[in-house]
Amino acid sequence: MQQSRKYSHILITGASSGIGAALARHYASSMPGISLSLFGRNAARLHAVADECGDKGAKVSEHIADITNQKEMHGRITALDESMAVDLVIANAGISGGTGGGGESVRQAREIFDVNLYGVLNTIDPLIPRMTRRRSGHFALMSSLAGFSGWPGAPAYSASKAAVRFYGEALHGSLAKYGIKVSVICPGFIDTPMTAVNDYAMPFMITAEKSAKIIAKGLENNKSRIAFPFPTYFLAGFTGIISHNITTNILRLLPEKPSGGT
Repeated sequence: MQQSRKYSHILITGASSGIGAALARHYASSMPGISLSLFGRNAARLHAVADECGDKGAKVSEHIADITNQKEMHGRITALDESMAVDLVIANAGISGGTGGGGESVRQAREIFDVNLYGVLNTIDPLIPRMTRRRSGHFALMSSLAGFSGWPGAPAYSASKAAVRFYGEALHGSLAKYGIKVSVICPGFIDTPMTAVNDYAMPFMITAEKSAKIIAKGLENNKSRIAFPFPTYFLAGFTGIISHNITTNILRLLPEKPSGGT
């Protein structure tokens, strides 16, 4: 089923697997002829996704880049926007990690923040002034339902995703006067390589393909927060408003995220 042609050039980070790859395939299928600029770390996987999207009729460019490198990202994204205005940016790239296997090291925590938070900033910052001048554009920032409360088993991950959520929701209000849309995406457990390392039950898990459809529909409807699935969203929201002492005691019972996530 084709969507209305709302976008012409979509930039997606973390497009070599998981939700990013599913979104690339979704837009390639639903918007034939769409231009996709796909960023990822794994060249072989990214090329495979790009080939799939190209076979569906999309015009695809592949970019192996370090999203934590502000200068590199600024140069690449500015050049892409110069060649064809980017009208949707999905800042999706992220990594996970936790306290399983001996705690969360300072190095791991900093790496998670570098990718999950500063990687998002490095992706959207080059385009904010450009979209402001055009008075159009849409930013989609990947947060998580883990960002609604501090999960003791994954401190840096939950904190980095909380920072993205608050930053994106604040941007939604501050950029609206320039005609720029901002959506924050808050998934629960999604069947991706990131969750594959978890050795515990993950309730209400859905596929990356289903999540891509939910996200695309939310972006089409200009939702400021796209949170799913509902049962997990409800529980995450509930733990975010009750007493912190109660929340901590509940969350402490949850399993620890493995320290070596992706």
